[in-house]
Amino acid sequence: MLNYVWFALIGISVIVGTINGNIDAVTEAAISSAEAAVTLAIGLIGIMALWLGIMKIAEEAGLISAIARIVRPITVWLFPEVPPDHPAMSAMVLNMSANMLGLGNAATPLGLKAMQELEKLNPHPETATNAMCTFLTINTSSVQLILPATVVALMGVESSSLFIPTILATSCSTIAGVTAVKFLSKLPQFAIPEPKKEIEESDFHE
Repeated sequence: MLNYVWFALIGISVIVGTINGNIDAVTEAAISSAEAAVTLAIGLIGIMALWLGIMKIAEEAGLISAIARIVRPITVWLFPEVPPDHPAMSAMVLNMSANMLGLGNAATPLGLKAMQELEKLNPHPETATNAMCTFLTINTSSVQLILPATVVALMGVESSSLFIPTILATSCSTIAGVTAVKFLSKLPQFAIPEPKKEIEESDFHE
């Protein structure tokens, strides 16, 4: 579906740019955006290598298992279709922890790792599972305990004055998001079909 959306956006921009005589600006924007995308992707390599390495060390040291046991009552309710000891659960727990602490650079590779592991549990790769939707909702509306330095710098205020409002706002957004996901997942139009069962050979010899 997203492929059609992006194709439509590109097509509309080209048509509008041609009509308005700004096709050169459209071409320049496309080239500069492609360059920015490559720069961003290369820049993420070092960050991903660092935090995935730390995650591996923490996993070998038993830290991830300890964190997972502490938050298991919550994660089991949020992601009932994900086994508690699955690597996806560990990656999601660390991603949510990094987001709450304002460590955006650490949360990004952990979020990508979590989605990769969740995809392994997906019987319909073309459709996002309830666990994927729930995780994405929590990831984008995460409760913030520590404000990122960039937010404080842009607003030009002390972080202490934004501490309580930020916790309240992000808590409300997370609760609203999770509630919406849980509600919509119960509706029949959003239900994920059961995987087709293979017909056993014995069925032909009844």
